[in-house]
Amino acid sequence: MEKTGMEREWVAEESVVVGAAPEVVYAAVADLRRMPGWSPELFAVWVRGREIKQGTGFTGFNRIGPRVWFTDARVTAAVPGENFAFRVSSFGIPVALWGYRLEDIGGGSTRLTEYWQDLRRDARGAGFVSLLGKLFTGVPADRRAALNRTGMRATLERIKTSIEREHG
Repeated sequence: MEKTGMEREWVAEESVVVGAAPEVVYAAVADLRRMPGWSPELFAVWVRGREIKQGTGFTGFNRIGPRVWFTDARVTAAVPGENFAFRVSSFGIPVALWGYRLEDIGGGSTRLTEYWQDLRRDARGAGFVSLLGKLFTGVPADRRAALNRTGMRATLERIKTSIEREHG
């Protein structure tokens, strides 16, 4: 593969304005069981326990084309109306931090920002997990941020449509 001279991106984020209050938007994005309906990659989730709060563990089942894989995750932030985040790992090795920031912009609307941070650097087994990521997903680590941005835009538009339809 030819080098483009671009440095690998370690973070990405995308935002959308949702016509609903931050508490309503938070309740939707913090309900992990709804995420497969919005994400272009996640097709199923198994949440350990009924209540989703800081410390809740879950397993996500993902797909890109014919490739299927799973990841384990733990909720790291659950602040209603403000922030919901979780850390993803594979075989016990950190992979990524995913989250949603919410900002009340007035008029009954919320700026919803989805963010991602690649944790596969300076960690035990980071190179191994990057290799597994490419094998499982078909996506090299240096292209993950771009793919995630595309997925975030699709996810955010689906969340927006769903919430505004339910609470419009």
